[in-house]
Amino acid sequence: MKIMVAIKRVVDYAVKIRVKPDKSGVETKNVKMSMNPFCEIALEEALRVRESGLASEVVAVSIGPVQFTETLRTGLAMGADRAIHVEAPENIYPLTIAKILKALVDIEKPGLLFLGKQAIDNDQNQTGQMVAGLLKWPQGTFASKVVLDKAKQVATVDREVDGGIETLCLDLPAVITTDLRLNQPRYATLPNIMKAKSKPIKKFTLQDLNVEIKSDLEVVEVTEPPKRKSGVILSSVDELIDKLKNEARVI
Repeated sequence: MKIMVAIKRVVDYAVKIRVKPDKSGVETKNVKMSMNPFCEIALEEALRVRESGLASEVVAVSIGPVQFTETLRTGLAMGADRAIHVEAPENIYPLTIAKILKALVDIEKPGLLFLGKQAIDNDQNQTGQMVAGLLKWPQGTFASKVVLDKAKQVATVDREVDGGIETLCLDLPAVITTDLRLNQPRYATLPNIMKAKSKPIKKFTLQDLNVEIKSDLEVVEVTEPPKRKSGVILSSVDELIDKLKNEARVI
């Protein structure tokens, strides 16, 4: 079985985000970029499935400008067998990404598609669900545990919900989006980083995949959240209740 993993290049989680002066978006020039943490978890799970003997190949996929190949090299260094880069503008929305992934699935014919549950740059949490709908495949989102049964061609997925843990049984092929508690991603070792330089990255364009970029959304303005006010120390419970009632108006 082949596994496809979608990965995204985002501003590193440790970087302090700065809004552009014209408020058109977030500043990405001269900023450290890295693989989306949820995508790292998705790739790690795919590699563990392959290492257990339940899959034969892991293919990493990224969609964006030429700089996204750097993130694919990181995925190859972690252990992916090969990679696919679809050249596209950087800021495209989940439905377009889902259509591109569907086109790649039609070409590659994987038995399982892994994605991170969301990207930390826009937190939209839509692509996995949309691509599952386009493919008409079962989906397991926010996976905290994945168990495959190759003989029965099913995947059992535990997912965290408000009431506890929900367990789903999915017929393969399927789409799974990964949550934080699924695993701890490995670090790429220096030998594997060197090997990754010779691993193949196949390139596609949107025209090759017959996908057109269209969006009904427009970002009007990006602003920083308001700065938090300093806290105050209150002398009594009565004073606390008075402030909650008359200033915060929450009771």
